[in-house]
Amino acid sequence: MSKEVIDSYLLKVLHTLIIEASVSRTATLLGQSQPAISVALRKLRALTGDQLLVRSGSRMVPTSHALTLLEPAAQALAGIAEVLHPTTAFDPATTRRTFLIGSPDYLDVFFLPAVVDAFRTEAPRARIEFQHLMMVDGGYQHGLESGTLDLVIGNWRTPPEHLHLQPLCKDDLVCLLRTQHPIKPGKLSRDLYQDAEHLAVTTHNATGLGTIDIELARSGLSRNVTATLPYFGMAPYVLMRSNLLFTTTRALAAHYSKLLPLRMEPLPSDPQALTYYQLWHDRTHRSPAAVWLRRLVSGVAKGLAG
Repeated sequence: MSKEVIDSYLLKVLHTLIIEASVSRTATLLGQSQPAISVALRKLRALTGDQLLVRSGSRMVPTSHALTLLEPAAQALAGIAEVLHPTTAFDPATTRRTFLIGSPDYLDVFFLPAVVDAFRTEAPRARIEFQHLMMVDGGYQHGLESGTLDLVIGNWRTPPEHLHLQPLCKDDLVCLLRTQHPIKPGKLSRDLYQDAEHLAVTTHNATGLGTIDIELARSGLSRNVTATLPYFGMAPYVLMRSNLLFTTTRALAAHYSKLLPLRMEPLPSDPQALTYYQLWHDRTHRSPAAVWLRRLVSGVAKGLAG
């Protein structure tokens, strides 16, 4: 790494670029022009001796070295912010505040219980409320903007560019079906998958392909959905009484295959893993309480990924 000094502006650009993986979103969030951010990126590449962002298909992704710089950059920025903008101290151990998180119910069985456990440990006097994204008045974007939500957890491929985003963890897709399904273990071929009838869950009012169908299409697969449900928790019980196939994340499938007469099968393709992340609005970006909540959620995700 160069011996030149990195100033606070470049540090902020570095941190934002790694999180957003986009020059245009970084420019918007920092109130700069895209050419100015491009110049800053060139300087950062020279200072660090690393490309930091590289192209992967149609999008940019941070390099492995860039990811190692994320936490040090965040700590440095937090220190600078504390000097320049002192804020009222926040103590999770004594606060009685209510924290509001929007999330889809596919996280209910493995992620949210861990968040509640960590939350109760660190903030025993506070309250935490989860809202299903379908139940948020005006949609989750409006919830974050208006203050009816502090945080949103999801895995959409194209989250809104005006919101802050932090990746949490990844999970791959598998197929869940009943143990006695006519398709024998290890025999789920591409033809059988596409000829079968499928169960799907609609988590929000949206048009076009959902996250799972987008990933299937990228790997050359499609599914014939003949039944839809509003909640993921209903799907395993429908599967037990039908020959439907259900494409979902490995974490959810593994949970129910241990409890019910269901089994997992690998997909007859190789779709990309889904990335879970948390979203928040600039309104709470500097709030000590909101920063603590995001750190707690991030820590839970790292623990589960490990």
